[in-house]
Amino acid sequence: MTETGETVVTWLTQEAYDRLQGELDHLSGPGRAEIVKRIEAAREEGDLKENGGYHAAKEEQGKAEARIRQLKQLLREAKVGEAPTEAGVAGPGMVVTVHFGDDSEKERFLIGSREDSASGDLEIYSAHSPLGKAITGKRVGDKATYLLPSGKKMTVSVLEIETYTG
Repeated sequence: MTETGETVVTWLTQEAYDRLQGELDHLSGPGRAEIVKRIEAAREEGDLKENGGYHAAKEEQGKAEARIRQLKQLLREAKVGEAPTEAGVAGPGMVVTVHFGDDSEKERFLIGSREDSASGDLEIYSAHSPLGKAITGKRVGDKATYLLPSGKKMTVSVLEIETYTG
């Protein structure tokens, strides 16, 4: 959810959804059982204060449980398929070429989910990121301004927009 209380929709390809569901299934089943076995084995070694194996396994368990929660939420709120983006308009599922500020160097990226690794070598920016929000709905030739984490404003010019074809 966003700070305004609206649910954030993440668009995923079927391939990405299936891969993430497989990761969740593994972490929730065999992965969880493997970690529990390592914790039990380390516990049997005796003094837990100085047992590095025990502490490492407990830390791994915490990370796995956090990832399980993250995956459950992502998959629960995800939409699978093509994002409803109009041709020639920046938004989820579109590859956008821009240049930042007065810099003449171009940057090309996909507006999508970082969980969707099907994009190969193409950089991915979330539609919910400051840049993604700023350029969503923009057309070639449009400019948008957004805040950087440092609090400074950045202007970006949209040079090209094309539908991502995988």
